[in-house]
Amino acid sequence: QVIINSTITPNMTFTKTSQKFGQWADSRANTVFGLGFPSEQQLTKFAEKFQEVKEAAKLARDRSQEKIETSSNHSQESGRETPSSTRASSVNGTDDEKASHVGPAEAHLKAENDKLKIALAQSSSNVKKWETELQTLRESNARLTTALQESAASIEHWKKQFSACKDENDQIRGKIEELEEQCNEINKEKERNAQLSRRLQELETELQDKELELEELRKQGEIIPQLMSECESVSQQLQAAEKKNKDLEEKVRTLRTEVEESKHRQTNLKTELKNFLDVLDGKIDELHDFRQGLSKLGIDN
Repeated sequence: QVIINSTITPNMTFTKTSQKFGQWADSRANTVFGLGFPSEQQLTKFAEKFQEVKEAAKLARDRSQEKIETSSNHSQESGRETPSSTRASSVNGTDDEKASHVGPAEAHLKAENDKLKIALAQSSSNVKKWETELQTLRESNARLTTALQESAASIEHWKKQFSACKDENDQIRGKIEELEEQCNEINKEKERNAQLSRRLQELETELQDKELELEELRKQGEIIPQLMSECESVSQQLQAAEKKNKDLEEKVRTLRTEVEESKHRQTNLKTELKNFLDVLDGKIDELHDFRQGLSKLGIDN
């Protein structure tokens, strides 16, 4: 806590330098006082109270001047009335009456003159004090002007810094928006990768099914030579027993037709399997390239 001891005079001026700070100059203490407030309302209340005290000091000064003027006027009036009474006494009265009237009048005049001299000395001393206060106020005004100029320069400096910070903030917001867009693109790529992973799993499942079918076809292909040998033996038997059993010949022809169809089917299956393996190899290569691209994107990010 700081105690401020300042006598408020009618010539003082309280200046609001900002919304929460005010100051005034004390010529007697040769000091400029400043106060900061938590809010603008408290600053306004203090300024109003300062003005009330200033008006009270002005009224007190005016009353003292009126008393001085009244006393001086009273002394002048008594001075003007005394010579007339003395003249009247000198004209109309005797020498004893003159002596009796002139003595008290001169004493009264001397007392009034002494009072006037004291009042004049006080007024001259007050004038000197006021001149000193005026000079101090001028110096305080000069210091206040300098302080206001410095505060205005600091305000301009802070305004420039605020503008620079605002521009930098706009740039950072732009970068944040760009990063958000990149994050959205990355999320989209992640979704595409998830879809491709699911599709790859489906293809792997289909490939396993095709491999099982191929294994079955291979097993069937191993059985076909045995069937061929059996067909040959049956054909020989059929040739030997051609005349005896035509029904067996028809069965052999049917079996041959089935064998041909099974061969043709096996050939088609091999062709389809080869094409499917070629397509699958291409898909696997594409998936490998896509995974390399994703790994590069992850490294860049």
